[in-house]
Amino acid sequence: MEDLYQEQFASDNYSGMCPEVIQSMTEANIGSVPAYGNDKYTFDAANKIREIFETDCEVFFVFNGTAANSLALASLCRSYHSVICHELAHVETDECGAPEFFSNGSKLLLAKGENGKLNPDSIREVASKREDIHYPKPKVVSVTQATEVGTVYSVDELKKIKEVTDEFNMYIHMDGARFSNALTSLNVTPAEITWKAGVDVLCFCGTKNGMAMGEAVVFFNKDLAEDFAYRCKQAGQLASKMRFISSQWLGLLKNDLWLKNGSWANEMAQYFVSKIKDINGIKFMFPVEANAVFIETSPKLLELLKEKDWLFYTFIGLGGARFVFSWGSTKQRIDELVEDIKVCKENLLEQ
Repeated sequence: MEDLYQEQFASDNYSGMCPEVIQSMTEANIGSVPAYGNDKYTFDAANKIREIFETDCEVFFVFNGTAANSLALASLCRSYHSVICHELAHVETDECGAPEFFSNGSKLLLAKGENGKLNPDSIREVASKREDIHYPKPKVVSVTQATEVGTVYSVDELKKIKEVTDEFNMYIHMDGARFSNALTSLNVTPAEITWKAGVDVLCFCGTKNGMAMGEAVVFFNKDLAEDFAYRCKQAGQLASKMRFISSQWLGLLKNDLWLKNGSWANEMAQYFVSKIKDINGIKFMFPVEANAVFIETSPKLLELLKEKDWLFYTFIGLGGARFVFSWGSTKQRIDELVEDIKVCKENLLEQ
């Protein structure tokens, strides 16, 4: 039974809650407070986010990333609009059509780009493809930070994307499922990589970074937040006991814990890379810039790893295998994975 609780590297969603978040939630469990976000914890968490981003923004808390992304995009689009995103973007590959559903039909338009990233040329190509009334009008560019293949957008890259969105009168949505990992990788401020670079709305993830549940939808363009609270309510995202979502944020954001967690996950990814980079037959599919490592190797090796009860995804990032590291990853457990990779490799050579 103990083996069931051994760390796996299929996703950082596998990680538990960090102690500071648990403590903050426990403190919020004392007494009776107003419901539906009309409480001190939610008020303080929203203000803390405003402090971190150095601007007066509108902040809403929801249960999960699918809701955050889908409702945010719906607030930027009408049903006859479209959203330009990378062909590997999470909103395209892993949201079960939720962006289209909650926007009443806004179409996702897919663009290519090296290493999972959009670029000005790919955006411009899609945005200018057609201008007739029979085609959904491009209104939003959605960027994933860090990307689905573990790369990050630099401040300069985001500013160049902003130039294109200005040209076509479009908004920028940032899917920040691994925002802390991207931020610590780039060593910039939260403001520099969001609203100062032209981002209109950020979906700021807490779940992958040490919380049990909860995302913050942060509108830097406050006009776009009009009636967003109603969207949350209608979509079943208004928590009656909101304090148990928002209090987690207070624990995560205190003393820059969210940045420390993101940095540690990135460090563990690099540690894994250092341990396997000299193993013959293993290639890295993408630059390792955050907390995800994609490797290309023989299918038989991956099968042997699965027989040893290792869990990882093989359907993300154009084949290969993905290993993701979290705030709770340990070098000891990574060493166990590396050792099994070496054993499986030796077994293949003996066959």
